[in-house]
Amino acid sequence: MDLILWRHAEAEDWPEGDPLGSRDLERALTPRGEKQAFRMASWLDRQLPEGARIVVSPARRCEQTALALGRKYKIRTELAPGATAAQLLELVQWPLSKSPILVVGHQPTLGQTIAQLLGLQESDCPVKKGALWWLRSRDRDGHSQTVVVTVQSPEML
Repeated sequence: MDLILWRHAEAEDWPEGDPLGSRDLERALTPRGEKQAFRMASWLDRQLPEGARIVVSPARRCEQTALALGRKYKIRTELAPGATAAQLLELVQWPLSKSPILVVGHQPTLGQTIAQLLGLQESDCPVKKGALWWLRSRDRDGHSQTVVVTVQSPEML
């Protein structure tokens, strides 16, 4: 199974006067974020198989990031800010799904998922805005492994 974790691109700052974060889902990409999303989407479109499933957080910034790819996707509330790695892995059916899955989401959920799948000592792995991690599950000699296929950052493309 291939699991591609794409962090949303740079977004507007947290709205002043919104201490509870009630408007967090409305934050849009900045002009720089739009460029990051487009750059990563251009690369990803050449790499991602046609049959890949795409699931996206309901946050506006995530949907805008996914729109840059120009493919069909589904909004999933399970990926909203505050989601857990367990929720993400259950949603994508890791490692049993047959088709590649692209998840457009948030920190720290993506970093926690990466850390868990790679068995890192830290419970979280930093993921830059607009960057993606492509992971693959495989069996070797009867043991399940997670392999890093690539890590890409929009600044490096």
